Amino acid sequence: MKTICLYFEIHQPVRLKRYRFFEIGTDHYYYDDFENERAITETAQKSYIPTLNTLLEMAKENAGYFKVAFSLSGVAMELLETYAPEVIELLQQLNETGCVEFLAEPYSHGLSSLANEEVFIEETKRQSKKIRQVFGHTPKVLRNSSLIYNDEIGALAGQMGFKGMIAEGAKHILGWKSPHYVYSCAHDPSVKLLLRDYNLSDDISLRFNDSNWNEYPLFADRYIGKIASLPEDEQVINIFMELCAIGIFQPLSSNILDFLKALPTQAKAQNVVFATPSEIIDKSKPVDIMEVIHPVSWNDEERDTSCWLGNGMQREAFHKLYQEAGRILACKDRRIKQDWDRIQASNNFRFMTTKPASVTMFRSFYDSPYDAFTNYMNILGDFIKRVQNLFPIEVENDELNALYTTIHNQGQEIAVKDSEISRLKARLEKYEPAAPAAEPQPAAAAKAEPETKHRGRKPKAAEADSTPKATAKKATPKKK
Repeated sequence: MKTICLYFEIHQPVRLKRYRFFEIGTDHYYYDDFENERAITETAQKSYIPTLNTLLEMAKENAGYFKVAFSLSGVAMELLETYAPEVIELLQQLNETGCVEFLAEPYSHGLSSLANEEVFIEETKRQSKKIRQVFGHTPKVLRNSSLIYNDEIGALAGQMGFKGMIAEGAKHILGWKSPHYVYSCAHDPSVKLLLRDYNLSDDISLRFNDSNWNEYPLFADRYIGKIASLPEDEQVINIFMELCAIGIFQPLSSNILDFLKALPTQAKAQNVVFATPSEIIDKSKPVDIMEVIHPVSWNDEERDTSCWLGNGMQREAFHKLYQEAGRILACKDRRIKQDWDRIQASNNFRFMTTKPASVTMFRSFYDSPYDAFTNYMNILGDFIKRVQNLFPIEVENDELNALYTTIHNQGQEIAVKDSEISRLKARLEKYEPAAPAAEPQPAAAAKAEPETKHRGRKPKAAEADSTPKATAKKATPKKK
């Protein structure tokens, strides 16, 4: 039976402000609050809220049948909690229907998986913890920023305890293979891979409102028909996209919400079902190992990392940022940690790209990629200066990494000891005898209670009277 795995990414970067070279060392606030509020509010009103309301209706009308997955970056969750908390509330309502799975991803939506595995692991665990706090759901499947994946990243996912990852079904890694199967990681076969069908995904996210497209207009029955007509043994169809594709990339005036709402009805009619990533991973066996030596992503035609690291400016900014990783891991300053999350976002490197793009690329307030590079490096210069004030440059990264490892290991030891203490306390309570129930007293005894209040002991006056009598009796000589 054909199974649709529908997934949406929710990520918004924290917008940086115009930051001049002469502000380095004097201004440590890097963000445009007005633009952040405007962008998040607009995206929520035009895209997130109407789309999530539609998905909520679909979940209620198709209870137990319709399924959907989301992943949210930590920085996006912070922005939504500040400027559009109704989006978080709608996600919580969706979660209550039982049709939703939340995935793990790096907190910053950054490129740490390509630079420093300790940062990547720490970020992913922190985002998983936030998902658990907000939605009561512990992620079991990992989704990296922009679906960046290679064999080493898959092995890290297994190391963190994830049972699967979702990745891009790029032509150059699939070859003659199809993305409609479950595969396994080459470095850790226990990690299963779900590969995105970019044609079916882009039909909705990129081409839906394109009147020059030969399949325009796209109707739900025809879309599901394409899925149902796939070869019989191709059972898993992964449709992954950004949530803002609905309402921003494809305007609501294109009737895309009506299309979305009709999908479950048409799928039922053509014997197609929905499932979450975990459900598919649990029920499916990998058909083969997927070897991915060089990182792939879902960006641009190349499906690689060239949109973030394709030119010298991007690579210089990338290396300068992550050379501070050891200091950041050892740092306890809350403000520096927050700035680290925000300036890591992959969008900041995307603004510097010089690649021609098939889709119009948003560059924020920057006039050019060179302008984006200059502004980012000014901010990065001030940030690094603050970090090095905490940890002087004479302290080598190896020493800082060793310090972080020590702190991390101590934290793990404390957690293990706390768990052992809780376990022993539970066992102690189990084996301790229960207190005996009080026996009912007769009425006479109850009346006499004031006189025998101290568990059968006589009152002091009675004791005083009885003592002399006993003594006198003991002193009387026996008769001969």
